[in-house]
Amino acid sequence: MSLTVISSVYEVCSDAAGIAGNIFAFGLFLSPIPTFRRIIRNGSTEQFSGMPYIYALLNCLICLWYGFPIISPGIILVATVNSIGAVFQLIYIIIFIAYAEKPMKLKMLGFLVSVFAVFASIVFVSLQFLNSSSRQLFVGYLSVASLISMFASPLLIINLVIKMRSVEYMPFSLSLATFLMSLAFFVYGLLKHDPFIYLYKVHGTRAFSQIELCVVHGHLEMEGSQWDWNSTGDSPIGLVCLFQKSFTRGIEASIDCSLKES
Repeated sequence: MSLTVISSVYEVCSDAAGIAGNIFAFGLFLSPIPTFRRIIRNGSTEQFSGMPYIYALLNCLICLWYGFPIISPGIILVATVNSIGAVFQLIYIIIFIAYAEKPMKLKMLGFLVSVFAVFASIVFVSLQFLNSSSRQLFVGYLSVASLISMFASPLLIINLVIKMRSVEYMPFSLSLATFLMSLAFFVYGLLKHDPFIYLYKVHGTRAFSQIELCVVHGHLEMEGSQWDWNSTGDSPIGLVCLFQKSFTRGIEASIDCSLKES
């Protein structure tokens, strides 16, 4: 009897973590709405990048396929959240293409077609050439790779934030929702004993660094031009900014290094 109760509690906890992940993910999917309101209002994509939505669409499609019972039985909440996410990302991409300049339109259309071509190829290969166990490993590893690329894409925005000393192009709500969603699905993956969920969701917790960047740069924007970046003083916020300055310099050095290598 006690084992039955423990098993029931375990299932409830795992489902609760998955549902929480879906809720936080819905907040994540809604967070770009203010950005796209601005794009529609101004009739221009300005300095906003469409690549995060391309990466997100590819990731949602692959993770949606991974969550299907034919690939991974018992994790249907992964499929539900990514099906909703794919719809949102597609809508955002269509809006972005509609208001982008012509060269960017063509570029984004090319990326969009490539995403669906890659996804179709993954579905075809996994169904035609692999058995059930190999299929799960194949799609699982691809989902990890796509998620890493999705969480790496904000580096482009972080670089813009550092250069402009402004969080205008990296909304705090986006970073917070990403962190909470990743944390919830990390727990869900642990309870479901699925390493392809809990291991790759660790990368999502990197959004905490974006939250730190938003908080400190947001404070500096409130302080205005009187803030001296070369002086920290003895106040707590001064110490935070000293840490932040070292943090941003480290990111700048990493980005410069990666650009030189490429």
